[in-house]
Amino acid sequence: MEHNNTLAYYNNYADEFYRSTVSVEFTTVQDHFLAKLEKDSYILDFGCGSGRDTKYFLEQGYHVEAVDGSAELCKRASQYTGIQVKQMLFEELAVADKYDGIWACSSILHLPIDKLEKVMQKMVTALKKNGIIYTSFKYGNFSGERNGRFFTDMTETTFADLLQRVVGLEVEEQWVASDVRPGRSEEKWLNLILRKR
Repeated sequence: MEHNNTLAYYNNYADEFYRSTVSVEFTTVQDHFLAKLEKDSYILDFGCGSGRDTKYFLEQGYHVEAVDGSAELCKRASQYTGIQVKQMLFEELAVADKYDGIWACSSILHLPIDKLEKVMQKMVTALKKNGIIYTSFKYGNFSGERNGRFFTDMTETTFADLLQRVVGLEVEEQWVASDVRPGRSEEKWLNLILRKR
């Protein structure tokens, strides 16, 4: 149920969300992720939203597939990036050993913890050996609906607990940062780089 509300939110507010995120400066984190990948790598932008990161990765010469659960955001992201963005739910990921990197920037945080665990296991399967995941969560212990969307927040401790239930993944780096959107710097985010063992 929580999923449907969140998708409805993104479909209803697609223009507003697109405008507020598409030009946010995020190259420090994008470049940090890319530095861990070979030049010809395959990346999955998992919950791509506006397509901001997909476009950047394509411009840097990487192969990128982009998916999002919101049909409206898929339309805008396809137009913006010039590639076909596929509409798909996180739970529908069903490939093996395909990607060198999965970029899940403030996306899988919309899943409740039990679904998050299952989806992360699918992400591990979708990665090639030694592949990496970048993901981010709002910092804290809240889980539930906030402003029309479902969120599972994380701290280092709660994420470590989750990871114990996901086979084949370890934390390579984690850091807490302020929100990069104007006027939101008091919001904190837990950022993680995870590696497939």
